[in-house]
Amino acid sequence: MAWAEALFAAACLAAALALQPWRMLAAGGTGVQLLSPLLGTVVILPWMWALPALHSMPLQLQWSGACLVLLMLGWPLAVPALLAVAGVAVAISPLTLREGLDLAVWNGLVPASLALGWGALLRRFTRPHPFVYLLGRCFIGSVLCLFAASLMQHLLGHVLPGVATGLGLVGRWLMAWGDAFVTGMLGAIFVAFRPQWMATWSDARYLES
Repeated sequence: MAWAEALFAAACLAAALALQPWRMLAAGGTGVQLLSPLLGTVVILPWMWALPALHSMPLQLQWSGACLVLLMLGWPLAVPALLAVAGVAVAISPLTLREGLDLAVWNGLVPASLALGWGALLRRFTRPHPFVYLLGRCFIGSVLCLFAASLMQHLLGHVLPGVATGLGLVGRWLMAWGDAFVTGMLGAIFVAFRPQWMATWSDARYLES
């Protein structure tokens, strides 16, 4: 299955680059504010992804953070950022390139892409309200997308080593809730104090509509 994951990652990267995400960081544009969350992602998140490989843990679950990255950077910029996170995680830990690819796809690109689709559904079928964004996208959307990605990974044979199937699914479900809680909390803080760090947030849409 490594070839399928590599193909998916390459397709995501090609689509993201076709949208020219570097324009979001162009000097003088509003997107230049995204440089701080981008650098924070590449510096902090690799350690969270590499943590199970750096320490012996009975339940090898990695933190994702992909939904928060998607909300902060937008999908075109989140894709290369998440691939960079996986590369740094491999560099700072005993993870192999194959394990790094698994992390990039299942911890990063799949949940981020699902979160993109979930956000499109909310924009289509709900009113533009801050409560919808914070609860619907940041919290509930993160739970659903992260667990859906974990479930897909499990169904394709990526089981947790030495852990019973039921316990592994429970662990993935609880991890999705923890990840979503942090995403919702940080999303609310950033919307209140650093809205320029949230590419998917718009004062004009959510506050003045």
